[in-house]
Amino acid sequence: MNAQIIPREAAAELGAQLRRAGRRIAFANGCFDVLHAGHVRYLQAAKQQGDILVVGVNSDPSVAALKGPGRPLLPAEARAELVAALEPVDYVVIFDELNVEPLLSELRPDVHCKGPDYTVETVPEGALAKKLGISVAIVGDPKDHSTRGMLAEIARRYRKP
Repeated sequence: MNAQIIPREAAAELGAQLRRAGRRIAFANGCFDVLHAGHVRYLQAAKQQGDILVVGVNSDPSVAALKGPGRPLLPAEARAELVAALEPVDYVVIFDELNVEPLLSELRPDVHCKGPDYTVETVPEGALAKKLGISVAIVGDPKDHSTRGMLAEIARRYRKP
């Protein structure tokens, strides 16, 4: 079963509905521009933090602002569909902001999962999470996978002489 891709404006109601059902909500987010093993491992580890995994996928304008010219390679709808097809994922929501503070405020998950390129102290949304009673978990394998690295390797291998 593929995860359900929900509209951004449905996040608050989804969170409320899941809390009423007594479900522990884990939340993870990212650009997911070119899906790689690090993304899969991050989402597998995030799912272990709760009963339900909701994944925020950055919109095209937010990816461009965060990653620079030429990004994203895939439109948000395609990235959301790929993430939704992964086994650990229950719901996907596309968001426009440069960070997930507004989405955290609306969804109110039990735990906010970030990858190992962060520490609990450096998570950008850490102060808000603490204020809202959301725990922060650093999950996934060491950060030795990246879309930027994959794109550089593709360019190196297929560069015309």
